Amino acid sequence: MAASSPSRTADWWRDAVIYQVYPRSFADGDGDGTGDLAGVRARLPHLADLGVDAVWFTPWYASPMVDGGYDVADYRAIDPAFGTLDEAEKLIAEAADLGLRVIVDIVPNHVSDQHAWFRAALDAGPGSPERARFHFRPGRGENGELPPNDWPSQFSGNTWTRVPDGEWYLHLFTPEQPDLNWSHPDVRHEHEDVLRFWFERGVAGVRIDSAALLTKDPDLRDFVEGVDPHPYIDQDEIHDVYRSWRAIADEYGGVFVGEVWLPDAERFARYLRPDELHTAFNFNFLACPWEPGRLRSAIDDTLAEHAPVHAPATWVLCNHDVTRTATRYGRTDTAFDFATKAFGTPTDLELGTRRARAAALLTLALPGSVYLYQGEELGLPEADIPRDRIQDPMHFRSGGTDPGRDGCRVPLPWEAEATAYGFGAGTDPWLPQPADWARYAVDRQRADADSMLTLYGTALELRRTVAGFGDGSLSWLPAGEGVLAFARDHGLICVVNLSADAVELPAHSTLLLTSGPLDPAGALPPDTAAWLHA
Repeated sequence: MAASSPSRTADWWRDAVIYQVYPRSFADGDGDGTGDLAGVRARLPHLADLGVDAVWFTPWYASPMVDGGYDVADYRAIDPAFGTLDEAEKLIAEAADLGLRVIVDIVPNHVSDQHAWFRAALDAGPGSPERARFHFRPGRGENGELPPNDWPSQFSGNTWTRVPDGEWYLHLFTPEQPDLNWSHPDVRHEHEDVLRFWFERGVAGVRIDSAALLTKDPDLRDFVEGVDPHPYIDQDEIHDVYRSWRAIADEYGGVFVGEVWLPDAERFARYLRPDELHTAFNFNFLACPWEPGRLRSAIDDTLAEHAPVHAPATWVLCNHDVTRTATRYGRTDTAFDFATKAFGTPTDLELGTRRARAAALLTLALPGSVYLYQGEELGLPEADIPRDRIQDPMHFRSGGTDPGRDGCRVPLPWEAEATAYGFGAGTDPWLPQPADWARYAVDRQRADADSMLTLYGTALELRRTVAGFGDGSLSWLPAGEGVLAFARDHGLICVVNLSADAVELPAHSTLLLTSGPLDPAGALPPDTAAWLHA
């Protein structure tokens, strides 16, 4: 069997495995209960040993943390809770020494209401140049008492807030996150400068938050369900922004990944044209239920979307906004939808974990790149956060009906017997860790040949060293009902059994890896995956 490695040259991003770090919950270096850059630097060897290629950091910038750092007050400063700019530069360099590239998060749709620009806009008053950088408007109604339009929020609640002088400002998320006006040259120039700032500090790429929301209908016309074009999602003018950004990235050899939620495959692909973004997140696969037909369709649709622009697909099972995989796959409804999140949804965690293990092998065998959210390699379940400890604004803006996203953001367990499971010494973590999480701790899983961590480590090593993984082709193989089987290049085969019965493996010369043990007859049990070599 020929050995090779996915590309690690200029096109490394086409087949990389990228690990997502949510800094607040990764590791706490100073013992104050909040994760920080010192904690990340100390744990970088874990990521190198795991075998990932790059690390994506959710926002680490100066922020009031109303929305977990996605309310940025200063793009060129590290939040004091996380550390300093000097520490960030050291982290980037230390990661490089370990063979890890760094990707930072940019939030271009909005800033914090504590950002210098917005504070100046409030002070300057109606009609001022400072307010032109945002969307300030007079209200409707006899005395301007009604919002300028009826746009729905990306969270629950209103999208307009009135200031004391009577004008209203737009915020698609929380009132503390005012939307920027992307038709204003200052906004474009500022973000181009921010990109250069981080590329010059050695980052390899940039993840773009809410990438399809930047440009707005200039008349701010009302939203009408089903009527195109949408007044603030996927406006045509947005592509001019990303063309200018791509020129900057090309100067530094940097790459982009966009957070693009779009149901239209053709319009989605426009973001991935050769002079725009390199990659975009694949949310159809992430939200897909654990059903063979739906998964196969999601895979086929994804590959078809990317083929016309020759862009690599990205695959992800979970992130900092989504119910953790082991929990979601143990529920009656295994799909993900923000609208259906609710307190008290029952789950069979044993079943969900078995499926999560199989999904790991499925995902890592698909063509393209993979994003791995911190804690997924440990099989962490969604945590139940006591209501008096919830911090996510999605919960509060829903009137308390939405459990929010804190359950997937709980600080990681590193050491089974240590205080806070080794997340940090001293103060309790900013979110409470469940009492039974010692079994998920990194040190305990390293010593267990059957652990989720061992499975991921073995899979990533094979992905690096066995020909056929990463970028390339995929061909479906004949398989029984409820079974997904496909071939990659160089004789690599992946089989996933989603049926209720054990199934025979296809003819093969080598069994590379399984997500769980085969049955006594050598058949693949339900909710189990296998990698084979023909």
